[in-house]
Amino acid sequence: MKPEVSIIVPVFNVEDYLVRCIESIISQTIKNIEIILVNDGSTDKSGQICDKYAIVDQRIKVIHKENGGLSSARNAGIKIASGFYLGFVDSDDYINPNMYKNLYELCQKTDSDIGVCRFGREINGNMATEFQEKMVIELDNIKAMRQLFRGELYRFSVCNKLFKKPCFENIMFPEGRIHEDLSTSYKFFTNAKKVVYTSEIGYIYVKRDGSILTSKFNEKRLDAFLGWDEIIPFMTKNYPNLSREYISCFAYGCLDNVYSILHEVMDNKIKIRLLLVIRQIVRSYYKKIIFNELLSLKDKFILSLLNYNVVSLLHFNQSKEMIKKLNIK
Repeated sequence: MKPEVSIIVPVFNVEDYLVRCIESIISQTIKNIEIILVNDGSTDKSGQICDKYAIVDQRIKVIHKENGGLSSARNAGIKIASGFYLGFVDSDDYINPNMYKNLYELCQKTDSDIGVCRFGREINGNMATEFQEKMVIELDNIKAMRQLFRGELYRFSVCNKLFKKPCFENIMFPEGRIHEDLSTSYKFFTNAKKVVYTSEIGYIYVKRDGSILTSKFNEKRLDAFLGWDEIIPFMTKNYPNLSREYISCFAYGCLDNVYSILHEVMDNKIKIRLLLVIRQIVRSYYKKIIFNELLSLKDKFILSLLNYNVVSLLHFNQSKEMIKKLNIK
């Protein structure tokens, strides 16, 4: 019988986390699932763990491949997935027992192409999640796209979502860069006539030391701007009425990277070089940023400093730090 859901798990050197991840998937209350473990060239015992689970659970398929990164591993899993729906779990995270049952049933009940649940976060072994009243919200294509960029209910990550397979038609994750979800989620949502959101927590994101996205500033983070160079022209052509949302989201992404560079990079020459990379793309959309109603005056001021004089931005930040140290109000 064809599985209702295919769950794709990229695996790379996560032997300390992998068992909990796999156990959380095989324990799902929806049983008609396919679990695709993609061993992306692991050099620890991760590959062996995958093979052992495949022996005891026939729903598990294992792919062993050379290391190609997260996108490459996901794409390899998509190619062999046979389920009506696709889900993604990162191998150092885990999921609650009812996650896929809830999302599958909500998609079926509401005739939705994408189901979305809420993230839980585990930091240093402790759950850090705010209380939220239970709710289910149905969104048409425009409202779902607006929410993707506003981020009030969900953001770009594919891990807290369940997708009908046709959402992936002619779309693959971009290989060789990080922020792959940013570069692809909007395309999946474009293919979705309807999206359903539940405030129930399904996916548990585990924050751990050493990952690219949680460590000190890494230049690979600038891969996000490769995504934005694709997103903004696409959205301008296909969703011009959502310009407030996608331009403000882009601006917040710029600001996040600017603040990280200012506070995490010690060498001023490196700071300036990295800030100039961001300035180059900010200049392409500067007028739209300045006239965006969703951005605060402070946000626009910082991006104006970046646009006109990167050195002045460094001096402004140093002045703020000095005032803070002197406790001047």
